[in-house]
Formats: sequence, structure tokens, C-alpha cells
Amino acid sequence: MTFRPDGGPDAGPHDAAREDDAPGDTPAPAAHDGATDGGGAANDARAQDADAADDAAADALGAIVGDQPVVEVDAHGARFTLLGTAHVSRSSAEVVTALARSGRFDAVAIELDPGRFAAMTDADRWAKMDLFRVFREGKAGMVAANLALGAFQQRLADQLGIEPGAEMKAAIDGARDAGLALQLVDRDIGVTLRRVYANVPWWQRLTILAGLAASVLSREEISEEEIEHLKEGDMLEATFTEFAERSERLYLPLITERDHYIAARLEIEAAALPRTEHRPNVLVVLGAGHLQGVAETLRQPPRESPDERIAALSQVPRGRRWSKIIPWLIVAVVLVGFALGFARSPSLGLSLLADWVVINGGLAAVGALIALAHPITIVATALAAPLTSLNPLVGAGFVAAGVELWLRKPNVGDFATLRQDVTSVRGWWRNRVARTFLVFLFATLGSAIGTYLAGFRIFGRLLG
Repeated sequence: MTFRPDGGPDAGPHDAAREDDAPGDTPAPAAHDGATDGGGAANDARAQDADAADDAAADALGAIVGDQPVVEVDAHGARFTLLGTAHVSRSSAEVVTALARSGRFDAVAIELDPGRFAAMTDADRWAKMDLFRVFREGKAGMVAANLALGAFQQRLADQLGIEPGAEMKAAIDGARDAGLALQLVDRDIGVTLRRVYANVPWWQRLTILAGLAASVLSREEISEEEIEHLKEGDMLEATFTEFAERSERLYLPLITERDHYIAARLEIEAAALPRTEHRPNVLVVLGAGHLQGVAETLRQPPRESPDERIAALSQVPRGRRWSKIIPWLIVAVVLVGFALGFARSPSLGLSLLADWVVINGGLAAVGALIALAHPITIVATALAAPLTSLNPLVGAGFVAAGVELWLRKPNVGDFATLRQDVTSVRGWWRNRVARTFLVFLFATLGSAIGTYLAGFRIFGRLLG
């Protein structure tokens, strides 16, 4: 997605005319081929002038970037100047500002998706969020994960004295000040996290979730080793650094796929830029961890169109069929247990039904209680859980969160302090927005545990 200097989106035509050079080929100036038409002296002079101009341009670029890693790639009818930045480096932000205002570039591309761009530029984004819709559409877990990532970044800001992603903000401001098109070329973070989740085994998912929670709630300062890893350049990878280094399954969707996605987006955006006598030059600001991967991908002749690659890398993996069948099998087993109990004797059937209500509803209510939900929310959760557990389409957590939102609607102050509050354990319970997510998560977990325990209890009594 491209944003015009006035802030509006401008997708641009994907089928704009491109130059004939193959991706990855860096065409030399025509004068380098030497004189073959009788004008040797003139051509030699032009060649020397072109070489001198290239050398001067390279020297000027080097003077601006200093020790920041940079790679220039000529491909897809454009020149891409890839700047590898550190998300926690003040010097990276300063270099980005200088480059954006240097007059060398026709557009600025940044390693952000529209969602993260909105979060960075719209201070009221959280306040505009429809929480009830989030829960209804099953996005609560994803939003909670985003809050956790934001909390990790806020801890970095508090410790290092610089907001993570300052170089991205510098690129946004620099593009606006210079009147350049701003291109958002990273994959949606929700898609990335879902593909990460689908690509690792279930036991590693639990480990990742536990590690993420620990990194968010820990009050220890971030180690020098973690900071150095951040300086290598990818915020998402840094958040999962312990796991990414040990797991190719995690590294693939987190880094490699995004390298290919960014390269494809750059190709699409380059095709939409106006054509002049000079090929457009695009400043690409991305974490240093993506620098070589994106450069190599841009140089490779593509086997598919960029739109096809984008579509393939944007697919959200479907859950395995058995994961959808199991909840209904549990419902069927529990109902069979009730039927067998009533068939033996009405008193046994009623006793099994009471076990189900007490265990399932009780544990769901305990989950809501742990989240410090409103007393009415706790009662509503206890009453709803035994019924929702027999209908996999509606969860106890959804009911609990809905009642909590009705009773304790978050105010403007809760949204304003949300990012800071979620950096501490107490803040998650103090802030009404964050606490609603806790109510949802703990009530859901309590009901799930209650479903299995009550099921074992019912068949234990039938078989005993």
C-alpha cells in the first residue's frame, strides 16, 4: 500500500509499464560498452563522466549512511537502496531522516503493514476499537498478542530511552516533508502470527506463549545480548529470539517468508511509480536482519507474478480438520453420558448433570474471578459455561467478556494508558480494556478445563 504525501492511500496500477531489464541485473551505463560506432573519443569521455558521477553518488551515499549497512539493487525497472537499520538505535533514525531529505529518492518504503502504521501514527487507534466485535469475531487472542508485543517494546523504550521503531517514524516524517510517496511493504502482523502458530507443533506453541508472557511481565532489565540482537534488526524476531534461533519452523514464517513478501511488494510498488528518463530510486527502510534476504530475493528472476506471491504468502492456514471435530465429539460424548445416566435411573442422571454444572460452571467462574471480573460477570459466567460448553460455536469467554464490557465499559483514560499499563502485571488488572481480555482468556481456560474434568467425572461414575 502506498500513501501519498498528503496522507491518503494510493494503491497505484499494478500493471504499469516496466523496463525490460531482468530482475537482479544491474545495467551498466551505456558508455561502459565502449565506442563501436566511430565516436570512440566522445563515448570514452561520456563513460568517464558517468563513472565519475557514479563514484560521486556512491561517496555521497556513504557519507550519509556512515556505518549503517546499505545495499543497492537494480531490478524491476527501479533502483532499490536497502538501508538496514536497528530498531533501537538513535543513529539509525538520524540516517533515515538525512536520506529521506537528500533529494536522491522518488519514494520511501518501510517495513510496516497498514495495521502497525496506523498504530504508530494514530494515537487514538485503540480508542476506536470495537471491543465487542473483537470478541465476537474471535480476534481476542490476536489483539492480546499485539498488546503483549507492544508491552515488550515499551519496556525497551523505558530502558533505552528511545522508542523502538523510531527509524520508521523518521522515514514517515521524512517522506511527508520531502513530498515522497510512502510505501508500506511488510505483511500484516496478524497473518504472520497465525502462520507462525500454524507452522509449529502444539507443544512449542505453549512454550512460545509462556515465553512471551514471561518477557512481557518480567521486571528484569533486558540483557545486553538481547539488545545486541535487536540491533541486528527485526522486532518480531527479537521478541521470539530464543525460539527463532532453535526452530526452522518458526524462522520460516517469521523472517524468510517476510523477506519474499517485502520483495514482492517492492516490485508492485515500483511498477506504480511515474516513469521519467531516469529509473526511480526507492529508499527501503527495514531491519538489518532482512537486508540480505530481501536483496537476494529482488535479484532473483521471479517464477510467479508478485501478485501471486503476495496471495500465497497472505493465506491464513486453515486449522486441521480434527481440531474442528474434537469439540463436537466431546459434546456428543457428554450427551451420551447424560443419556446413559438417565437410562439407569433419573437420580443418577440428575447427579451427573449436577456434576457437569458445578465443575464446568465453577471453574469458568474461578477463571473470571482470577481476572477480577465484576461479581455479576462471575455469576453469569458460571451459569453460561455449562451451556456454552455444549455448543462449540459460542464460548464462555465470549459471554464473560460481553457482560464485563456491559458492566464496566472502558473509558477514554483506559485507552490512553493501555500501552503503558500492560507493561506490568498490576496494570493488566487495573486497566479495564486489558482486564476484559483477561476475563475472556481466563473464563475460556476455566471452562475448557472444566469440560474435560467433568467429562472424566461423568464416565468415571458410569463405569464405576
